[in-house]
Parts: sequence; structure tokens; C-alpha cells
Amino acid sequence: MLDWISANSVEIIGTLSGFIFLYLEIKQNKWLWPVGLFSALMYIYVFFVAKFYADMGLQFYYVFISIYGWFHWSRSKGQVEEELPVVSLGLGLFFKLLLASLFIYIGISFILVNYTDSPIPYWDSFTTALSIVATWMLARKILEQWLVWVLVDAVSMGLYLYKGLYPTSILFAFYTILALYGYYQWKKDLAKSQAI
Repeated sequence: MLDWISANSVEIIGTLSGFIFLYLEIKQNKWLWPVGLFSALMYIYVFFVAKFYADMGLQFYYVFISIYGWFHWSRSKGQVEEELPVVSLGLGLFFKLLLASLFIYIGISFILVNYTDSPIPYWDSFTTALSIVATWMLARKILEQWLVWVLVDAVSMGLYLYKGLYPTSILFAFYTILALYGYYQWKKDLAKSQAI
């Protein structure tokens, strides 16, 4: 058991930081961004070893979006920090994000199929494309990002089981359930802000 823990220590640390990230995300705490940055750094290594190249590339994106998210969520007016409100996705933005997801998916799939030894390039591309869009939605505090995460997390859990990344698959099982919880929590906050 100790040998397994030692051999998988980076993945275990990444998994634990992922749980902390999700807790902070549900609570709408801006400290989720530094935790997310740390978790992304851990998973760059984990996914490189597992040959999930699109997921590895996604972690680099998470590093940069974590910096963007931190500044966006920490905006202030004068001396007073203003909390970024939860907003709902409009129909126009929905179609733009759907189109962006499709283009990202096609681009990543092309690269993985033609230039890597990825065992599941299309599924890897699918989860990566949607993750890029969902993380941008999170940085803008768009409610429906949670629904995208439900889909991404459920598919990812299956992929990680397939590749034998058991701590990560457990993390994504919890992510799937907690994404539903997060959606309902944020939806309540949105309803409160609209009632004011």
C-alpha cells in the first residue's frame, strides 16, 4: 500500500487539492483560483505520464485561467472589493460557446489523431474542449457552467477508470455529484440577487 501511495503521490495531492478547489467553487470563494493553479500543476505531470495529452494541455490553460479568474473575481471599486454576481447564460452567448466548443474540439482532435499516441483522442478532445469553455464560464460566474461540468466530469470519470487513474476517477465521481449541488446552490444565489 505504501508503495502505491508513493508511486501515485502527485496524483493523490492533485486529487486532494481538486476537492478543496470544488468546495471553494461551490462557496464562491475567490481562493479557489490559487488552489486550482496548484492542482493544475500537479495534473500536468499526471496526465503526461498517462498520455492524456489534451488533458495535460488543458492544465496549462487552467494555470492561465486561474490567474485571470483570480483578478476577475477580485475586482474592486475604489477601496471596496465588489463580489462578482452569478449570472445566467443568455441564448446568444450559448450559441457562441457551443460554436467555440465545436471548433476547439475539431482542432484538438486533429492534433491528437495526427501527432500523438493518445489511445482515446476523440473523447480526450471532447472533455478538453468543454472544459475550456466551462472554465471560462466559471471565471465569468455563469450559472450554467455547472451543467457543462456534470457532463464533462461524468465522461472524464469513465476515461480515468479506463486508464487506471483510480484516485482521479474517484475525484471525478465526486465532481459529477457536487457539480449538481453547485448548480443548485448558485441557482439559489442567482434567484436571491434577482429578487432584490
